[in-house]
Amino acid sequence: MRSRVTMVLAITAVLLGGVLLVPAAYARLSDGDSSGGGGGGAASTVAAPAPTPPPPPTLAAGPVSVSFQGEFFSWALLDRQTGTISGSPNMTATSSTESMIKAWIVSDYLRQLKDKEPSAAMKEMARVAIVDSNDRAANKVHADAGGSYKPSNSSTPDAVIQRAITICGLTDTKRGNVKPYTGYWSFTRMSPRDAVRLGDCIADGKAAGPKWTKWVLDQMSKVTGTTAKKDQRPDSGGGRWGIIDGLPKSITAQGPVSIKNGWTPINYDGNWHVNCLAVNDKWSLAVMLRYPQKSGLDYGAKVCASVATQLVTPQPGAALKVPQQPVGKL
Repeated sequence: MRSRVTMVLAITAVLLGGVLLVPAAYARLSDGDSSGGGGGGAASTVAAPAPTPPPPPTLAAGPVSVSFQGEFFSWALLDRQTGTISGSPNMTATSSTESMIKAWIVSDYLRQLKDKEPSAAMKEMARVAIVDSNDRAANKVHADAGGSYKPSNSSTPDAVIQRAITICGLTDTKRGNVKPYTGYWSFTRMSPRDAVRLGDCIADGKAAGPKWTKWVLDQMSKVTGTTAKKDQRPDSGGGRWGIIDGLPKSITAQGPVSIKNGWTPINYDGNWHVNCLAVNDKWSLAVMLRYPQKSGLDYGAKVCASVATQLVTPQPGAALKVPQQPVGKL
């Protein structure tokens, strides 16, 4: 009798223990697995996915508004990723290049050397023609590149400028024909549309060739000097102003920006002729101006900077709109 009672009690204990254990185990499983659709357990949440960061700022086609007081104002922007050129309605109109063309003259000279090294003296001439915008150095490089000055009424550019037209695919560029300056490289007539093509041609290696392209772009990124009188001399001068001043740090910090400006007060028309050219790995921008000499060089520099600033996208300080992601309950 005792053994039967003992057996019954043992069986009862096992059954009761199982009934008690099953809910406990179920509760533990429910806590660790919230995929069930019924239960009364606490709902969990997940964080919203991080928004995709926007692309870094760059220059892109857009409206430009400048209260310009002068004879000629034109600009063009080339997207180097797509080859698209945008700009002012008159971006095919021309003005004299002045020292802006020196970047091509140096490139043309070096490309013809191929893998040869120029003499130390000629390499220094090429450097200061860009960095210090030295006219005498540019004249020497131009002559050694095969250029010539022949006063005439011909509209055909000399060999150096003609190669720029051919190699870089320029369509608006022509020989300057203002007496007594006919044939001078600085009076070559060029449009902003051609100027940005020239910048792209220098940056992509066609102008200076594989050995010298990096060197030319490096010198263009090292242009020195301001518009201040102390930095401006009769045959050279400070040329680090204009577009470069209109670019925010968020762009200049991405990599070097190579520039070459051209500027001269011209007696025959009483104007400053001011040109700004800048290029990096994404774009090429040119601004070309003619305006009364009384306005000074600073005026032109500020117009160039203003155009660059207005083309920055996204605009500095613009609010970033991030689409809201729902936080789901599971």
